[in-house]
Amino acid sequence: MKFVSYRVVNRESWGVMGADGGVIDLCAEFGNTMPTLRDYLAASDVEKAKVAEYLGTGFGGQTGKASDFPASDITLREPITNPHAIFCVGLNYRKHAEETGNKLPEKPILFPRWPASHVAHGQPMIAPRESEMFDFEGELAVIMGKTARRVSEADALDYVGGYSCYNDGSIRDWQRHTTQFLPGKNFYHSGSFGPCMVSADEISDPADLHLETRLNGETVQSEGVNDLIFNVPQLIAYISTMTELRPGDVIVTGTPSGVGLARTPQLWMKDGDTVEVEISKIGILSNPIVAD
Repeated sequence: MKFVSYRVVNRESWGVMGADGGVIDLCAEFGNTMPTLRDYLAASDVEKAKVAEYLGTGFGGQTGKASDFPASDITLREPITNPHAIFCVGLNYRKHAEETGNKLPEKPILFPRWPASHVAHGQPMIAPRESEMFDFEGELAVIMGKTARRVSEADALDYVGGYSCYNDGSIRDWQRHTTQFLPGKNFYHSGSFGPCMVSADEISDPADLHLETRLNGETVQSEGVNDLIFNVPQLIAYISTMTELRPGDVIVTGTPSGVGLARTPQLWMKDGDTVEVEISKIGILSNPIVAD
């Protein structure tokens, strides 16, 4: 199923996309116990079964329930509006590491992003006035569905709640002020997340997915997720060893080759551009670029 968080009539809500293209409002029915999608992910199997029964389907099936709102009446939010943690992974595609002249990392390169650094599908990503080096980075986002601590690679995918698209918009000169990536990765509204969370039962192996990034309609990144140096189970196992992953936590898995930094001439996002990240089986995350 495609889960979404959204705003409708000045009310925050969450639900699933219906067969008719609209949205079934699950917050209206279950908001007392599960006010957000993150709360749904953290809920017991009994509570989740109530949601499935309400929709008239088992997990992974298609609901025949009519939508409560047409898509035109809602404003999408980020799938997880209140994540406890966002872990991003640097230099995690082989061809991307090669294009930037870096050796393949021996361990995952991790850095955090804050929720205020990204926006939802359709909302403007802001090109900061402090730099002209605003780069695109289409990425697969993994959303945790269970609490995970010291999880093995063999069991890791059992802890995933779903998958989404992410644009890890990067301010390259600020990223390179020091060896720490954080400044270039956390400018206000410089990234994006969405448009939905596809439940994990619809994607048996994320390595089978294909990612494409387009800038003003031109394909700038196109790669299979199987080019990851550290795959999704390895990332979950590694991160859950050092800390506890919670339902709704997000792991942004890295970007393929083709970034603007590595091109000749270099290619930067600017005011008036439109950037899209499309991942098979998930959808298209689209955002206009607006100058600060």
